[in-house]
Amino acid sequence: MDSTSTTDSVEKPPEQELRDELAESLIELGAARSARVIAAFRNVRRHLATPDADLVSTYGAEVATITKTDERGVQISSVSAPRVQAMQMEQADLAPGMSVLEIGSGGPNAALLSEVVGDTGHVVTVDIDSEVTDRASAFLKETGYRNVTVVTADAEGGVPDHAPFDRIVVTVQAADIPPAWLDQLKEGGRLVVPLRMRGMTRTVAFVRDGDRLVSDGFELCGFVPMQGVGENRVRLAVLHDVEGEQVALRLDGHPEPDTEALAKALSMPRSTRWSGVTLGGSESNEHLDLWLTTALDNLPLLAAMPGARSRGLVASVSPLGIPTLVDGGSFAYRTVRATDQEDRYELGAIGHGPRGQQLAERLVEEIQVWDREHRSDRARIEVYPAGAPDDRLPADGRRIERRHSRVSITWP
Repeated sequence: MDSTSTTDSVEKPPEQELRDELAESLIELGAARSARVIAAFRNVRRHLATPDADLVSTYGAEVATITKTDERGVQISSVSAPRVQAMQMEQADLAPGMSVLEIGSGGPNAALLSEVVGDTGHVVTVDIDSEVTDRASAFLKETGYRNVTVVTADAEGGVPDHAPFDRIVVTVQAADIPPAWLDQLKEGGRLVVPLRMRGMTRTVAFVRDGDRLVSDGFELCGFVPMQGVGENRVRLAVLHDVEGEQVALRLDGHPEPDTEALAKALSMPRSTRWSGVTLGGSESNEHLDLWLTTALDNLPLLAAMPGARSRGLVASVSPLGIPTLVDGGSFAYRTVRATDQEDRYELGAIGHGPRGQQLAERLVEEIQVWDREHRSDRARIEVYPAGAPDDRLPADGRRIERRHSRVSITWP
C-alpha cells in the first residue's frame, strides 16, 4: 500500500471529540472561563462555515481561517481564532436574555454568542460584504440558530432597527468609534472592540458612561481591518524593498518620515543599549509597548520580513510590529536578548543613524520608567466624542484624535 493510501485511510477524530478538545484547550489557555462560554465551544459546529478548510485545523485554538482577501492580498474577512473569540466573549460578560450586536460577520461567532444569550436573547450580526453575510446566513440556517438576524450594511451606522443593545462585539480592527455604536449601546452596556491606537491594536472592553466609554480591561490581538466609511488603514513607509527582506514603518497618525534618510540610516552601524529590565519567556510586552506609545511622541511600528533579520538589517521581527522611535534621519527600536537566567530576556534598544545612540538611550529610559513605575499597572483607556472640550479629558493622558472620537490613554 502506498503512502498516499495509508494517509487517506487514517480516520479523523470525530467532530464532537474535536469540539471537546478545543474547549479543553481554551480552558488551559485561560481564554474560556465561564461555563456558558465553554459550553458554547462544545456545541458550535464551526467547521461547517469553512467547508474548504481542513476539519482538524478549524478546531485549533489559535487558528484563524481566512475566507477572503482583496485585490492587494490584504485579508479582509476571516473566521477568528477560537482563543480570540473566547477572549472577546469573556470581555463582553454575556448573560442569557441579552441583545447583542456583532460587527463583522462570518457565522461561527454569531452562533457562539447565540449559545450564550440563549433562546430569550437575540444576536444581530452585520457585515458590509454580501458574500460574507450570505455565507453566515447559510451556516446559521444549516446549524439551526434561529435567534440570530443577519444584516448586510455598513456597520458605521450600527443597526438602528434592532437597537438598543446590551452588548456590542466588534470583530474587525477599528481606528475610531462611530457615534452610532455609542448611541445604540445601553447605558452601562459593554462594547468590545479591537481598537487601533497609534498603530497598536488591543481588544478593549469598554463600559458606556453617558457619552463616553471607559475601559474595563484589554487584551493583545490582531484583526482584519474595517471596511466601508470607517476604513482607516495603516500606511507603510518603506525603508528597504528587496523581496523577502522588506523593512517598513507602519504609520498611524505619525509624522511623515524622511524615508530616504531612514533607509540610509538602516545601512549604518547600529548602536545597542541595554536596560537591565527583564521579562520571563511567557511574559507579554503588550503593556510595555502601550506605555512606550503613551510616553513617546513619534513611535511608529517597525515591520520587517524574516529575511531582513537573516541578512542582519534588523535584529528583531514581529508580526505585530516593533515600537520604533524616529527623529529625522535616525531611529531606534525595542529588542531583547537572552540572559544567564533560564527563560528570562533583557530588554534593550538598537539605534541607527546620526542620533541612533541617543534615541536608543531614550527608549531604554522609558523601558526603565515602565519597570519602576508602571509594571504592575494597566492603562486606562477612555473614548470621548470628537467635540468634547480639552478640560473633559484627563490632563495627563496621551490623546489620539480621530474623526468621531478623542481617545485618552492614562496610567495610575
